[in-house]
Amino acid sequence: MSTRLSLLVELASLLSREVDLDALLRMACEKVAEALSAERATIWLVDADAHELASRVAILPERATGLTIPLGRGVAGTVAQSGRSIRIDDAQADARFDPSVDRETGYQTRSMIAAPIREEAASPVRGVLQVLNREGGSAFTEDDERYVSALCLQIGRILALTTLRPEQRDDLGVTRRGPFNRIVGQSKALAGVYDRIARAAATDATVLLRGETGTGKSLFARAIHVNSKRESAPFVVVDCTTLPAQLVESELFGHERGSFTGAFTRSVGRVEAARGGTLFLDEIGDLPLELQGKLLRLVQERSFERVGGRETITADIRLVAATHRPLEEAIAAGTFRADLYYRLRVVEIEVPPLRERGLDERLRLCRHFLELHGDRYQLRGIHLGEDATAAIAAHTFPGNVRELEHWIESAIVLTGAGGTIHAAHFPSVRTVASAPEGRSGAGVRLPLDLSLDEASRRYVEAVLDDVDGNKAEAARRLGTSRNTVLRAVKRT
Repeated sequence: MSTRLSLLVELASLLSREVDLDALLRMACEKVAEALSAERATIWLVDADAHELASRVAILPERATGLTIPLGRGVAGTVAQSGRSIRIDDAQADARFDPSVDRETGYQTRSMIAAPIREEAASPVRGVLQVLNREGGSAFTEDDERYVSALCLQIGRILALTTLRPEQRDDLGVTRRGPFNRIVGQSKALAGVYDRIARAAATDATVLLRGETGTGKSLFARAIHVNSKRESAPFVVVDCTTLPAQLVESELFGHERGSFTGAFTRSVGRVEAARGGTLFLDEIGDLPLELQGKLLRLVQERSFERVGGRETITADIRLVAATHRPLEEAIAAGTFRADLYYRLRVVEIEVPPLRERGLDERLRLCRHFLELHGDRYQLRGIHLGEDATAAIAAHTFPGNVRELEHWIESAIVLTGAGGTIHAAHFPSVRTVASAPEGRSGAGVRLPLDLSLDEASRRYVEAVLDDVDGNKAEAARRLGTSRNTVLRAVKRT
């Protein structure tokens, strides 16, 4: 009984973190099987886009190893379609059982309970929890079935707090917004980032995250940590832009009592606080030059000394750094050490700006922020008007995802529950404030009374002009295909 009661507590502990969603579901299945003395448990999600049940969340290439079944097929498909639980003592003799999954996995199902996952009894089905083969060969009981059904409601409420949610509350199933909780994005521009994050998380290698301000580098840094073997240890953030120059060494490495005026006690620095976990050095390009040598020693030797101390301390940490600055230019200018740069970029991950992720991604993020901040402010049922969508299409968002989120949050407050967001609800600056990176153009200004098609056409033309008519490069920046660019400029 205690195992059953502790299950939800363990799951809930992961909700606020950028955990790999497949890992979350896998852990849930392991705990459910343990609580019910079963050999195996599987969580099938109803994929709202594909209209099928899937056993995986990830959108990376390994997604192909997941299993999928149509709605209505087999016991899980029947439960997803009917919304009612099923308990079977002899699976092979039950007409509803589909043996194709057993054939694919090499597993033999004897008995099972399958129950629908949803937030409330009358809510649409989000998935199916399937528990297989009670250990010892005995059958599952009615009490087991009631427990599984109750557990499914709790799992549904847990999923509602992750990014595995439907686009609309009344929609069947969930929408796959990305492989990591709290990170929304399925564009091609992010596929390589997800792959590198997953590979880096599996090691202790030092990672350098690069990208413009507001692209979400800190979220990816946390994703590396919480999907690593260090996930249960501290994740300590050091913002190098806010460290006072005269105290920066003490902040990082700590100090001994009496090491300087005002040092009345020994103080533990951020490096020691991160012991066993991850130290995230945000905006590493702003670290004072005089401290970079001491940081280099930490990176190379994983050791340091407190200010005023003589004891060499071993640092059992994983290092992740991030910057929006062009470090190569800083090296040429003599403000950043080349040897530190090469030590930090063992694994380099470039986080793309929002303008390279395409309009579809922007609108997907808008829906996410409408839901997120609508819940936060209790202002639900708000949607984007056509002129608001056109304004979002026309703006390049130099502040990236953070700027887009602020637009939507502000508009929600100004619109009110059940309302329509119009362009006038957005901040007063609604022009392209900066050209794509690497260009010095002044940007393009679009009136806010354009239709979405016309705004898209003018914006595509502006991007084409900025890349000297190179349609392939324009398509890359817009996060779309060359044919889509051609169709956009041909609209009249």
